[in-house]
Amino acid sequence: MRLGVLDVGSNTVHLLVVDAHHGAHPWPAHSEKVVLRLAEQIGPDGALTDTGADGLVKAVGMARAAADGLGAEDLLAFATSAVRDATNAGEVLTRVREETGVRLEVLSGADEARMTFLAVRRWFGWSAGRLLALDIGGGSLELAAGIDEHPDVAVSLPLGAGRLSRERLAVDPAGLMPPSAEAVEALREYVDAQLDPVVKQLTEVGWERPVATSKTFRTLARLAGAAPSGAGLWARRSLTRTGLRQVLGFVRHIPPAHLPELEGVSAQRAHQLLAGVVVAEAVMRRLDVECLDICPWALREGVILRRLDQLAPM
Repeated sequence: MRLGVLDVGSNTVHLLVVDAHHGAHPWPAHSEKVVLRLAEQIGPDGALTDTGADGLVKAVGMARAAADGLGAEDLLAFATSAVRDATNAGEVLTRVREETGVRLEVLSGADEARMTFLAVRRWFGWSAGRLLALDIGGGSLELAAGIDEHPDVAVSLPLGAGRLSRERLAVDPAGLMPPSAEAVEALREYVDAQLDPVVKQLTEVGWERPVATSKTFRTLARLAGAAPSGAGLWARRSLTRTGLRQVLGFVRHIPPAHLPELEGVSAQRAHQLLAGVVVAEAVMRRLDVECLDICPWALREGVILRRLDQLAPM
């Protein structure tokens, strides 16, 4: 069957259309995204602004039309931290449903971690043993570990690269000056403090294979020398702690406006890169991980796999 998956994240609204059936590899047929930066559209009162809501409704409507035009039999639509954290999430979701016909499911952070873990497990298979799965998003950091398809531990922390850039790094609006050394060190201490409660949980579960997913980790791996996206889905990619320290060493001195000049860094996410490096370094250091395998599947694929499992004949 042909399925559409609509991911409303902190940075983008991303539509992925795949051809899939239970027990098979979901093959992408179409992908498109709109950069909304919803997390930056949250007002002082914690509510998504009218501008943000208008942009969301328009983007969801366009995605619905595209999925219909491509013959998608079902559209799985979900929202993560930006909508989850908005104080007016209920009325925004109602408006989206009434104006586009799309019912957005708001995922909890723990559910994000669980479904990302499912995607990682299916990608690497049972021979990978006990897994650790890490995912740095725009609004949150998800961590999960376990031996089965459902992790023993699944947690979400407010350590997304976009969130920390806005709230903790005081990035120069013009992007011409990198954050100060003091700001970077303060961010590092904050991230360490946030990680304190989950380090013991995860280490008690343990793992044989640590894995990272999604855009931030893929970008960091590319900067550290991993194969480019042009090498294909099956190219093995990894990120070492040594390589990550080297990336941190030069990224922290580059003004955000110049970061897109680096290969693999998108203009839309460049201002979040430094915060992403700080979080990744802290997680690898605190969990004593020397090398992460990069998994091309993440939350969207986990949502697809869950749906296919639900549709499987008994």
